[in-house]
Amino acid sequence: MSRDPRYDILFEPVRIGPVTARNRFYQVPHCTGMGWQRPRMLAAMRGTKAEGGWAVVCTEYNSIHPSSDDLPHPSAALWDDSDVRAHSLMTDAVHAHGSLAGAELWYGGARTANLMTRLTSMDLDSFPNLVGHPYQTRAMDKADIRTFRRWHRRAALRAKEAGFDIVYVYATHGYVISNFLNPRMNTRGDEYGGSLENRVRLVRELIEETKEAVGDRCAVAVRFSADEKIGADGEPILGERREMFEMLADLPDLWDINIADYSVEMGVSRFIKEAPLEPYMAWVKSVTDKPVVTVGRFTSPDTMVSQIRRGITDFIGAARPSIADPFLPKKIEEGRLGAIRECIGCNICYAGDSLSVPIRCTQNPTMGEEWRRGWHPEVMPEKTSDTSVLIVGAGPAGLEAARALGARGYSVMVAEATRELGGRVTREAALPGISEYIRVRDYRIQQLAEMTNVEIFRESRMGVEDVLAVAPGHVAIATGARWRTDLFDGEVFRAVASGDAAAKLFTPDDIMDGRLPEGPTLVFDGDGYYMAGVIAERLCADGREVIYVTPEDSVSRWAGNTSERWRVRNHLLRLGVRMETARSLARFDGANAVLTCMYDGEDTTHAVENVVMVTARRPNDTLYRDLKARGESGALPFTLTRIGDCDAPAIIAAAVYAGHRYAQELEREVDIDVPLRHDRVDVGRDAPGGLRPAAE
Repeated sequence: MSRDPRYDILFEPVRIGPVTARNRFYQVPHCTGMGWQRPRMLAAMRGTKAEGGWAVVCTEYNSIHPSSDDLPHPSAALWDDSDVRAHSLMTDAVHAHGSLAGAELWYGGARTANLMTRLTSMDLDSFPNLVGHPYQTRAMDKADIRTFRRWHRRAALRAKEAGFDIVYVYATHGYVISNFLNPRMNTRGDEYGGSLENRVRLVRELIEETKEAVGDRCAVAVRFSADEKIGADGEPILGERREMFEMLADLPDLWDINIADYSVEMGVSRFIKEAPLEPYMAWVKSVTDKPVVTVGRFTSPDTMVSQIRRGITDFIGAARPSIADPFLPKKIEEGRLGAIRECIGCNICYAGDSLSVPIRCTQNPTMGEEWRRGWHPEVMPEKTSDTSVLIVGAGPAGLEAARALGARGYSVMVAEATRELGGRVTREAALPGISEYIRVRDYRIQQLAEMTNVEIFRESRMGVEDVLAVAPGHVAIATGARWRTDLFDGEVFRAVASGDAAAKLFTPDDIMDGRLPEGPTLVFDGDGYYMAGVIAERLCADGREVIYVTPEDSVSRWAGNTSERWRVRNHLLRLGVRMETARSLARFDGANAVLTCMYDGEDTTHAVENVVMVTARRPNDTLYRDLKARGESGALPFTLTRIGDCDAPAIIAAAVYAGHRYAQELEREVDIDVPLRHDRVDVGRDAPGGLRPAAE
């Protein structure tokens, strides 16, 4: 295939100061949960994106000094020569594919408590820690500002030494530099506070000093917010931002523009759709001749072209789309649009950073596994035999296993009991706000349709004898799981209703099957993620009175990791859902639900006619267990494995990962005692795999 000429503009080179990007695809700085702790994993992941066609590949935020320590969140760092050597792994990997490497310099100020280094953080005043730790910053005097500027310059020089081509002044997202710009926070009485010109002074100095230090070879970029404070979605409140921007417009080599509301900039697809920053960006290009990059969870090349042609942006900035498909640019360039793994906006990638663990992705199971498992998003190892594989179940685990095994060259049969493919993905995508999750199914069906070595059999429920009759070489059971009607109290599953009342207990599966309760309904959230919220919304849409109850202190507690918790809560409030937190469900008699306070143990009674239990799921593993039992009386003529929710119910990303891992490891030698490489300092030894150690 060849590139559609409509998209030629996306592949034009763009000059950024002293360097040139080979096209308009720009992976903006984004966190990975790896940082300075996992330099080899980080380098391999970023290098894969460069291989996939991203012309600029940036790091995450780089701490410039130990007094900006974000552990347990492992940021990157540019503290010393060890960091220079670690970063050179990444820049070498990016340069190997003709791309530019960018480094974002960062000082956290009031957003860091320095829990590892125990150094005092500085900010423009003595502020309480903005993420809730019981610490305050030291107010920076002019000597501190001079020291901070020196640290920033030294970090820029280290970035240059490490081989970076673009160096950032990071003036947004509530970190120390952006606080100097903030008219409400910056009440200083010296030349760094008060007037607009004074509040912009530090940013100006940092740009000028960074250009003086590294501008002979490196471009200098500024990350800057287009609006001053959060307003209604799509309605920017500019404040003084335009005036600030005009003062600085021609100083840097590139502007990386974001907005005040991170839940829009990084919004989940349930609430925020593609290209949401355009209303905020409308004025930016009219003020500067320097190239501009912004984000928008861009998945459509038509949207990309439209934004460039209309002067909204010069680069297609991306974090999440580059995670879901590191080869997105190359697929557009080669005319393979149907092969793109479109981001679904679930923010599981962001959850990795929230939880301080390496990044993962629902659509791309190889994300983060490039170095430690040797996985590649587009290349699978060839099959090692001519045997066939039977996969029972066409949910996310089964479809991914079939796709990946098909790519390896195996003869694959997929048996699905129903007419619909996709399993839980198809069912959940029909719930309010979850429609983009269907991309998990659609991408895999599209790929399977092009594979002559994969057959899909719908409405083919399999029993033990059916499996034996197929006589494959390998069998993977991917039959999913079903929601339970009981709840787990931390030790055991216990029933909350009996007799006639039990008939008025529902699960998410019932709702997705179209079996809806009549009358006032309590939705009990023992899961903490998105499911209870969307079930409550579905019932509201059908005119039901709904009360949401959770034993946690907050609504959709785990969804805080995906940056959507407060939006879920506000959305339910607008829908009229009553919410009760820190309450467990003691019992339900068909007319009343008794809730127990998680703190004082007191009971309250609520008149409801139904309860939807969103608690845990039971694996559909009967076929697996029956086959396993048959094998105990005589060897099975095939290997038998269960994958995905049938093995261990979890999030969709885990099911996709399980299917991919099964495909990667089939008929390959894997040491179950040491199944992956560990990216850590191995005291006294070089790292395996040929990459030089991060620290010497």
